[in-house]
Amino acid sequence: MTGVVLDLTADDAAMLDGSRGPALGFAMRIITRTAAVMGADQLLSISGAHIDSCLFHGQAGLDFAARLVSDGAAVRVPTTLNVASLDLLHPNLFRGSQEAAKSARQLMQHYQSMGCKPTWTCAPYQEGVRPGIGQHVAWAESNAVVFANSVLGARTHRYGDFIDICAAITGRAPAAGLHLDQNRYGNLVFDLAGLDDAVLANEMLPSVLGLYIGARSGSHVPVVVGMPEMGEDQLKELGATAASSGSVGMFHVVGSTPEAPTLAQATGGTRSPEVVLVELADLRQAWGLLSTVSHHKLGAVSLGAPHYSVSQFAKLLALLDQRRINRNVSFYVNTSRAVVAELELRGWLNQIEKAGIQLVTDTCTYITPVMAPFDGAVMTDSAKWAYYAPSNLGVDVVLAATEDCVTSARAGRIVRGETPW
Repeated sequence: MTGVVLDLTADDAAMLDGSRGPALGFAMRIITRTAAVMGADQLLSISGAHIDSCLFHGQAGLDFAARLVSDGAAVRVPTTLNVASLDLLHPNLFRGSQEAAKSARQLMQHYQSMGCKPTWTCAPYQEGVRPGIGQHVAWAESNAVVFANSVLGARTHRYGDFIDICAAITGRAPAAGLHLDQNRYGNLVFDLAGLDDAVLANEMLPSVLGLYIGARSGSHVPVVVGMPEMGEDQLKELGATAASSGSVGMFHVVGSTPEAPTLAQATGGTRSPEVVLVELADLRQAWGLLSTVSHHKLGAVSLGAPHYSVSQFAKLLALLDQRRINRNVSFYVNTSRAVVAELELRGWLNQIEKAGIQLVTDTCTYITPVMAPFDGAVMTDSAKWAYYAPSNLGVDVVLAATEDCVTSARAGRIVRGETPW
């Protein structure tokens, strides 16, 4: 406890003392205790929330949600749901126990009954849920948090399970962390001036750089200088990887992210942050950490962590060029049901299925047992997937560009083009 006195509004106090019902009282007790730990002296109103607690990790999470529901909990702000443990659109894919499936489904239903929108995606920002610059939200899920802060310019701290839904129920969050101006300035600069144009133009640079930045930054707010202007999919990959290898909740890319038009503005002007000159050897080492094998039999391909966007599917379809992948290779793409609906509207869904690709919605292949048995390594274009899958699934992983993943899937063997790494 910090000893800071928390100044509550009349509405806060009424929620806290139970006058507004047991659910609000329970949720507000958690929010105020979180505020005390964070050293906040007041709470702030949020305009939305994104919930990670809907992913089933065990009985405690189910019991927590069940208590909220039995107490009559309802969210006060628009609230989206992160990936869960089941793909409700393709339930036959689940390879876990029936007991686990039942519990996961119950948990999903509990969160829906509290008024949360069943988006079931780690990338709500890809389907119109986009808080504006300076807008306070309570988002959980590491890649969603870092995207909201960095790319959208919204304000959220890294909220974990249980705190996220309590913020949604009360509509309040601690006025601390990345909600505050002084905590959003960059304090560790990564300078890419020493890298040549071929490295800067490489498709995999955001992923590899993200791993390096996350591992070096910890909980600092990193700033990248010397990077050509980046699009949203590139920023998504950089942030997702940095948030995986470190606890990065926000980053700046000078010239690409809204709070970093210049280095001075990104760092707060008068600050003198540490500068790290990024060298090719640093990236080569990071690249090596994201592949557990280099030459191995190919068993499967898994793309999309975070969930694949419509623009990423457009690129994938162009690479497929109406050709089918090798029947001996399982090919999965993780995405949201909203993106699948858009694919169907564009006439792309049939092309994807004809190519032999299995879409996975509502969850992700590295956290839920959905991949069919296979012999060999898994190729992926997602550094986040490559970072987590070896320990989560016990598989060998090869990180490669999307084009290499497609070429390999058609050939039935691992094929990787030349890289600067």
